[in-house]
Amino acid sequence: MSFPTKDERAKCWGSRDKYWECLDQNGDESQCKVFRKLYEENCSGQWVKHFDRRRNYLIFKEKIEKHGYEPTDDNKS
Repeated sequence: MSFPTKDERAKCWGSRDKYWECLDQNGDESQCKVFRKLYEENCSGQWVKHFDRRRNYLIFKEKIEKHGYEPTDDNKS
């Protein structure tokens, strides 16, 4: 197993940031396909999976902080 160099990490993080910026601006993944491809090319699969989960968590956290927690009625029967 090889570890990424400083330049490889910077390239990965830069492509991730550009992809996330595109998603933030457009809100539609279909318009960010080019950035997604570069992101996947420049980052290892494990990093992509980690960063995708991290982004989803941060979006969820922001939503909770903004609107508060509201449990669903799924468990009430």
